[in-house]
Amino acid sequence: MLPLLLSLLLAATPPPAPARAEALARSGRWDALYLAYAAVSPERYAPSERTALSRALARGCAAELRNDAVLASALGERAARFEPTAAALRCLARAALATEQRAAAESALREGMRRHPGDGGFALALGELLQSEGDAAGARAALLQVPAGSPEAARASALLAAAQAAEAEGVEASTAAPEGLHVRESGRFVVRYLDRTRDFGQRADYEGRCVAALEEAYAHTRSLLGRAREAPVDVLFLTREQFARAHGPQAARSIAGLYAGGAIRINQALGDAGELTADTRATLVHEYVHSALDELGGGAGALPTWLNEGLAEYVEWRYLGSDAPPRPLAARLAAAARAGTLPSIGAMAHGALIAQGDPGLAYALSALAVRELLRQEGPARLLTLVREVGEGRPFDAVLQARYGRSVASLDEELKSVLSRR
Repeated sequence: MLPLLLSLLLAATPPPAPARAEALARSGRWDALYLAYAAVSPERYAPSERTALSRALARGCAAELRNDAVLASALGERAARFEPTAAALRCLARAALATEQRAAAESALREGMRRHPGDGGFALALGELLQSEGDAAGARAALLQVPAGSPEAARASALLAAAQAAEAEGVEASTAAPEGLHVRESGRFVVRYLDRTRDFGQRADYEGRCVAALEEAYAHTRSLLGRAREAPVDVLFLTREQFARAHGPQAARSIAGLYAGGAIRINQALGDAGELTADTRATLVHEYVHSALDELGGGAGALPTWLNEGLAEYVEWRYLGSDAPPRPLAARLAAAARAGTLPSIGAMAHGALIAQGDPGLAYALSALAVRELLRQEGPARLLTLVREVGEGRPFDAVLQARYGRSVASLDEELKSVLSRR
């Protein structure tokens, strides 16, 4: 009874006025400022008051960074809670790093990228953080999000070159194992097996199952799109350590495979030598589509990311027996469309989708955009677009010529369709 009574009394007590926060900030009483607003719900204030409180708390965070990083972190967390301004999130990330809370720092920086995409400081800081952790692939993905022409662009460009060199070095190191390297050609696939910990029987069984899954990916892609990759593609089987050296520790913990450097790279740590899961098979389908686009589009680097990833994601959906995202993800897309917070595919032309604020939403939206193009003109027209863009024609011009529409009109159509669901 007593706890309930206390909670009712607290709820009835008026929250501290924003003017008090301003007064405490002017006097530099940062510990008192934190204590005054540590347990107050932001919802008890009007939006303009939350902005003022966030500003005062962020000032305290910045002021205490060198003196008391723990207090700075607490002030930054409260500032971001009242309103996640760029100043609040930036200081929160710096304070988290100062107190060795690297995961919290990464979270704050990603939130900053999501809420303030025009501020290149967040993507730059995240790139620097991931690079310091040896995650070259993650650093590259973050640095690609720094807006061109921003004050951070020059620094990001220099770091990006270093990240790309480190990633390439990691790929080379992960595959440069000539002693005991096993190579097996099977028509459409050239298997390179770098793990010497399994005996021949285990190795042959694992290879056979993966190649069978890739043959299935070839047949599925050809059936759906009318063509598949014509030249053989390298398939590298990497241990967790080899995958981490090439693509970063985060990727090694979460990605079953990817296509990079002209090869499908399979992360054995997430596979099973006895039986490939349905999700792993679907991942192989996804990466096989990337290899086919790479061949058809002359490297596919000129394609917008949403088209490259969207086609691979859509073909994966079809492999799993659907032409739409899973129901929970579809509900999130519809809610975002109705709330006006749906990402624009035009903003996903460059950089990795994994670096978006909500990667799952970004992949699904990209796949839905591709689905609309396929429904309108079929796969042959889409593959013609891929080939022409690969030959050097501007994507926007080819889209207009082949489909009579722009990226902006496709964006609007997606928002309209999703908001009605």
